[in-house]
This record gives sequence, C-alpha cells and structure tokens, in this order.
Amino acid sequence: MDFSLVLFVFVVITGAISAGYRLFGRSRVAAAAAPPGAPPVAAGAEARRPPPLVEYARALFPVVLVVFLLRSFVVEPFRIPSGSMLPSLHIGDFILVNKFLYGIRLPVLHRKVAPVGGPERGDVMVFRYPKDPQLNFVKRVVGLPGDVIGYRGKELFINGERVPRIENGEFSLNPPRGRPGQRYLETIDDSEHAIVIDPNLRGRDMEVAVPAGSYFVMGDNRDHSNDSRYWRFVPEDHVVGKAFFIWFSWKGLAEGGVHWSRIGNRIP
Repeated sequence: MDFSLVLFVFVVITGAISAGYRLFGRSRVAAAAAPPGAPPVAAGAEARRPPPLVEYARALFPVVLVVFLLRSFVVEPFRIPSGSMLPSLHIGDFILVNKFLYGIRLPVLHRKVAPVGGPERGDVMVFRYPKDPQLNFVKRVVGLPGDVIGYRGKELFINGERVPRIENGEFSLNPPRGRPGQRYLETIDDSEHAIVIDPNLRGRDMEVAVPAGSYFVMGDNRDHSNDSRYWRFVPEDHVVGKAFFIWFSWKGLAEGGVHWSRIGNRIP
C-alpha cells in the first residue's frame, strides 16, 4: 500500500467535503431549519449544526493536510523489518528520513521538481525497490553515477581503490554453525560506519560501472543483504531520502520490549 497515496486521497476527500459545505451547504441547512414563512435572518439564527460527516471532515482536514505535507516534503518515519543493515540498524528500529535533502519531489508521482542536493557515498538511503516500487528498502550508498564498484574477497573497491577498513571485534549473527560475524569499521569518503562479514558464507565477486542517474547500494550486513550486487542499480527517481535518526526501537516482548539504548541515536 502506498501510504502517501492514501493520505492524498484522504486530504482530497476531507477538503472537498469541507469546501463544499462552506460554499453550498450552509444556506441549505439554514433554509431547512427555518419555519415556514420565516425571514432569512431568523432562518440563519436558527440554523442547525452541520451533519456529523461534515464536522468530522472539517476537524480532520487540517491535521491530515499537515501530516501529508510533512511526510511528503520534510521528514518521513520508517520501520526496519530486516537485519540487512546490521550492525548500524537493528530489526525493530524506527527511523526518520530526511525527504528535503535529496530534492523536492511531487508526492505520489515521485517526480523531482526542485533539486536541493543528492545522495553521497556513505549515506544510509531509503529508496523504492526497483523490482517492486511498492516496497521501501534501506541500504548504504557506495557508488555514485560514473563510479566503478568492485567487490573482491569480501572487500569493497571504488574506482580501483580499496575502501579502508579495520577489524573491530565480533558481532553475533546467530549463525547455525561456525563462529560469529567479524565486525569492521569501514571508511567511505568522510563516512565511518560498522559493517559485518559472515565467515561461514562465500562472497560474490563482481565489478560494475554505475550508469548516469543511478546509485549502487549495499547493506552493512554484507553477507545477508539483498542489494545492488544482485539487482544492480537504484534509479534516481526511486530515491526517497536520507535516514538520519532512530526515534524508537522495539525488540519484541520476548526480547524485553523497548530497546532503550538505541532511542535517540544518530545513524552513521
């Protein structure tokens, strides 16, 4: 379900009801409320309240309109459903996404009308999945238009240069066998972030040039991520925004409920 489309329809319906009553409904309600032969002043004084549907529409319209505008042009919340961005983002994290930073786009149509900026290497980006635009994915941008991206021996190369990383302990991936994942601190341009490698799985070596108007993305959980290594590129018109903040995190009742230590964290 496209929630932006649902909000847009709700804005149109509540706005139309409110405007229609303002333009045409008041006089009819007043006329219906007036006794036979009463002058217009008396009719207006004794006018009934508007129908409940109109009252609800008038109350909801400004609220829904503000929510629609904020979600469309400023910031939008998302929930992380999978572990593909571990250790940066956990399952159950609720994040905020900056919609303005990558340009102003028409809601529902997803068409950019005012360029403001664009994704940079190292950004955690939310986008519409190219194979099913109804789904929103979140990955890290590693390749910009014109870049040559290589992945060899589970190491990332950008334009022929190995991306530096240093070991940073272990990270539990709950593997069915073998040792836990190896955690690294990786630096792409000015972005330092953690990634995790699963030593129990083989890597997928590849090299590809990023075409114009597209981006190459990867999950920080490198061996457990459905990303550009498998379906290639994110078109520019599929970009949603930059993830920047964790405002809530829920682990589930079986694991203790709210994950308090993650609330309020900036996304690296």
